[in-house]
Amino acid sequence: MGTTAGAGALRLPGLHGYAVEFSPYCPGRVACAAAQYYGMAGCGTLAMLEQNEAGIVLLRSFDWNDGLFDVTWSENNENVLITCSGDGSLQIWDMAKTKGPLQVYKEHTLEAYSVDWSQTRGEQLVVSGSWDQTAKLWDPAVGKSLCTFKGHEGVIYSTIWSPHIPGCFASASGDQTLRIWDVKTPGVKLVIPAHQAEVLSCDWCKYDENLLVTGAVDCSLKGWDLRNIRQPVFVLLGHTYAIRRVKFSPFHATILASCSYDFTVRFWDFSKPNPLLETVEHHTEFTCGLDLSLHNRGQVVDCAWDELVKIYTPSCLAVPV
Repeated sequence: MGTTAGAGALRLPGLHGYAVEFSPYCPGRVACAAAQYYGMAGCGTLAMLEQNEAGIVLLRSFDWNDGLFDVTWSENNENVLITCSGDGSLQIWDMAKTKGPLQVYKEHTLEAYSVDWSQTRGEQLVVSGSWDQTAKLWDPAVGKSLCTFKGHEGVIYSTIWSPHIPGCFASASGDQTLRIWDVKTPGVKLVIPAHQAEVLSCDWCKYDENLLVTGAVDCSLKGWDLRNIRQPVFVLLGHTYAIRRVKFSPFHATILASCSYDFTVRFWDFSKPNPLLETVEHHTEFTCGLDLSLHNRGQVVDCAWDELVKIYTPSCLAVPV
């Protein structure tokens, strides 16, 4: 078990964390999407947290009438976020203004499980993924979706924009595939049979536009080079239950983090012969949310179904790698 530096924790009573994301604007500020009753019934909450000298404090929270499963920060307004929920809708929130959402987009016919705001300059686009097997493209300034992407044959668990290529996103699905899409063309660009199990998460490398990672129910992480998809470029084994979320480091080209239903968060360097750098065991339930700070090198936030959100620096990231 790894040791953690500068750690803080906050309990969200009665709420089970599904996703966390650091603010791209304010160091130490975090949004958490959570649900009552493990997301199977009840309401959801968007919580805004901040770490200061005293620990982690709750700045404010917003409630929704169904569980919230993912959250993404606006890339052009420090107070705006989008969540997605079990009723199939997306909610736009403004932390500076209202009690309720500014807008609600209800088009998905089943649970909306993933939402991501584009990170390439010159476009303000949002992609959502749903259990209805579709991904949808949104402009937050427009009241309806711009496009619907069909092709997956199972639940979509994850939709993530490329940080390099404008209008390009990846999706991970229960149909065992990773798919690459281009918003300018209606059909799928690339289908990768990534695992022989449901794929719950994917992410793009911040330093290589052709490299992605997938995490699946088979407990493995696999790296994929889009120029040659016949074999993964790396396979990382160590988790003992399904991998719920995976994130590449914003500071290291070969480091990534994953969290799992085995209650752990693991840190990896796929360039090393022994790639597992550290295992952090500080939750007592499914660990679902994970993010790495863009501002504070090595800082990590995670959340789990044990009602806890934790901000910390694992020892493997506290020293220069």
